[in-house]
Amino acid sequence: MALDPPTDAAGLSLVKPPTRWTRQLILSISRVWAFAFLAMLIVLFSLSVAASSNGSVNFLTLRNSQNILVAITPVLLMGLGQTFVIIAGGIDLSVGWVMGLASCVSAMALRDLYNGGMDFTLAVILGFAIGVASAMLVGGINGVIIARLQVPPFIVTLGASFVARGVALLLSGGQTVSGLPQQIRDVGNESMLYYLGATGQWSIFQRPEIGADQLRSLDRVLPWPVVMTAIVVAIFMFLLHKTQFGRHTYAIGGNKEAASRAGVPVMRHTILLYVMSAMTAGMAGVLHTARFTAGSPIAGDPLMLGSIAAVVIGGVSLFGGVGRISGTVIGALIIAVLQTGLVMLNVEPFWQFIVVGIVVIVAVLIDQSRDLIVGRAEG
Repeated sequence: MALDPPTDAAGLSLVKPPTRWTRQLILSISRVWAFAFLAMLIVLFSLSVAASSNGSVNFLTLRNSQNILVAITPVLLMGLGQTFVIIAGGIDLSVGWVMGLASCVSAMALRDLYNGGMDFTLAVILGFAIGVASAMLVGGINGVIIARLQVPPFIVTLGASFVARGVALLLSGGQTVSGLPQQIRDVGNESMLYYLGATGQWSIFQRPEIGADQLRSLDRVLPWPVVMTAIVVAIFMFLLHKTQFGRHTYAIGGNKEAASRAGVPVMRHTILLYVMSAMTAGMAGVLHTARFTAGSPIAGDPLMLGSIAAVVIGGVSLFGGVGRISGTVIGALIIAVLQTGLVMLNVEPFWQFIVVGIVVIVAVLIDQSRDLIVGRAEG
């Protein structure tokens, strides 16, 4: 959606159209600024952390990079669904509490199935499937109300967040759902690769047998939650950029009326988008359950705004019709690198909110500048 330039009483533009060179420069900056900003942050924190610790602590290490990847997993998963919804001109404010609902439901289902005598692997599969299905149910209700009743998505998903919150707290009794089989810890905390720095040894799929004195030199590379998230990212990237479903998403965000006239099933597509958004939030919830061997009704509460921030920082237009999955990945990485770097510099945690907020505002300003340039060019 392009912004209209200011006009005088006669309807003539008061702003001189930008030159072709200026237009290309601004559009290029809007596309690559997030990548450049991420690279700058990594260099800045690498130098500042080393300087503040007199070289005893390094920011750019294998272990720290894996910690950052694990930290962005739930934010990125929720951000993937948000990317589709926001590109289509909507918003989903329920994903945080939907994640908590899925975490509780999956934990309770897994615990009860396993304690009832079911095989562990089958109990995990069914338990996680039930958790994600509970999230998708909320997304389906959101989509139907938004698409069929034409209620603004902001209101619908805000109300759904309260409903999901209440249901999660009722099911869990306001407490963490515990009593899960300890084997589930392997799913959430083990890795595809292991590197033992003391000996330079690599191990695939299985953690090497080591003594307590070597534990500090063992690095987990590509934890399973990160691998699973990477697979989802690849699928969603293909879906958005290489399929008719993705083209319809862009069309609806660009102009819903025109998309409908062109034969795009706007109502059905909108419902599917909100189901997808809830599904990714549900996946984040079950991975939280696996990682912490417990279900938490408040697991996603502090992460919801972070997922939207990652999408916006990554260049997805809040006006709809513009955005890429790769941008959301970069946005999530920027947030995680900022938070990790500030912690390693012993900066008070409250500053993290201020810095992330400033970055979000800058991203929106760049987004509006891009839309204004496009609007002038089209005018």
